[in-house]
Amino acid sequence: MTATPETSTPASSTPVASRGERVAEWFDGRLGIHTLGKQYLRKVFPDHWSFLLGEICLYSFVVLILTGIYLTLFFHPSMNEVTYHGSYVPLNGIRMSDAYASTLHLSFDVRGGLLVRQLHHWAALVFIAAMLTHMMRHFFTGSFRKPRELNWLFGWTLLFLGLFEGLFGYSLPDDLLSGTGMRFVDGALLSVPIVGTYLSMFLFGGEYPGHDIVSRFYSLHVLLIPGVMAALVVVHVLLVVYHKHTQFAGPGRTERNVVGAPFMPVYLAKAGGFFFLVFGALTALAAVASINPVWSYGPYRADQVSTGAQPDWYLGFAEGLVRVMPGWEVTFWGHTLVLGVLIPIVVFPLLLVLIGVYPFLESWRTGDKREHHLLDRPRNRPTRTGIGVAWISLYLILLAGGGNDIVATRLHLSINTVTWAVRVAVFVVPAAAFVVTRRICLGLQLRDAELVLHGRETGVIKRLPHGEYVELHRPLDQAELHTLTAHKRPRELVEREP
Repeated sequence: MTATPETSTPASSTPVASRGERVAEWFDGRLGIHTLGKQYLRKVFPDHWSFLLGEICLYSFVVLILTGIYLTLFFHPSMNEVTYHGSYVPLNGIRMSDAYASTLHLSFDVRGGLLVRQLHHWAALVFIAAMLTHMMRHFFTGSFRKPRELNWLFGWTLLFLGLFEGLFGYSLPDDLLSGTGMRFVDGALLSVPIVGTYLSMFLFGGEYPGHDIVSRFYSLHVLLIPGVMAALVVVHVLLVVYHKHTQFAGPGRTERNVVGAPFMPVYLAKAGGFFFLVFGALTALAAVASINPVWSYGPYRADQVSTGAQPDWYLGFAEGLVRVMPGWEVTFWGHTLVLGVLIPIVVFPLLLVLIGVYPFLESWRTGDKREHHLLDRPRNRPTRTGIGVAWISLYLILLAGGGNDIVATRLHLSINTVTWAVRVAVFVVPAAAFVVTRRICLGLQLRDAELVLHGRETGVIKRLPHGEYVELHRPLDQAELHTLTAHKRPRELVEREP
């Protein structure tokens, strides 16, 4: 008996997964990466130039982290005295702190050290400037309204921490300029009633200037505050993605949709390119513009002060509060209260707190509890815009007050004249700025209403049959009409209509 070979049906050919696909499937089965990617990589982001301000904040922060890591490799956070023997000849043989000596070594003897130092400092200035401008953009357009109040607070906290992070950072080299700033901080602490002396002794590790201030500021500057800020940045960005991005009113744009480009690949490509533009601009600035040349100031000594000492611009308004405040003192139960310093250090955080709590104040005052995903044109919210301009005017006046000696010498004026001018302006200019800004906004709204009714002027003059000359107007298209009418009109304008 012969056996016949069995015929087997060919197995269905299944494609063999590549190694990369197997790795992706392994992670997706444990982390759900594919699901998250499918949901968020095609998320739509609107396009407007003002949205780049937030990206400048983020990219400057990344530059700060990268350059800060490099600087920590060479900086010595110690106030132990050493004798300098390095490349900068004018300071050879001078006794100084190890922190100052390592800063000189980093600037003159480390390859690329000065460039990275200046890049770090410029990035810090741009970071804070971008944060302040970014918050003002959110303020004037009303993007802080529900459901973004918490994200507004996270951004405000980042700005608040950034101010002190900058203060701690430029105090680390222990040069004469930063030491003068520390003397200012010590005076502010001593003005606190009852516990001022204890606060000063705790911060400086003894009587001013102490021996621990640099090492303590170093721990705060490179570890604690950056860690908190990095966590806040992550949460801030995640909330932007979760709440969806705000957008300006326009055709097809509603409170329930977003019109723009997908995150992958359009927005990601643009964001990546913009990162290198910001990095390159900061590097070019650091290469050609000197900043914080500590070798020109010399090491800090408690019996000396740097002529024309000024803090970085973002803390200039705090010094302005102290400089323009009269030197009042009162005595209660044997304790002397230095109001000339105490009142400014109370007003300083209050000016910042006003920004932080404004979303809740506006919601309470207007009774608006709705969700908002469309942005306002500043002219359409005259009261809010007036408050913002008043705050900025107060900030700039106090900034000028912080440099009253520089203003007096450059303009050949009496410093008393400058100081009194700033004192008066602190009360007059913000109020005037609020009124003028509000009237300008209302006037712009009347102009928009005129455009809606009659269209744009063409410059073409036509003579009518009866001899009258009139200018022809071009009607607005639907997109322009939508932009100019998609808002509620203030009561002042409604009452003026026939």
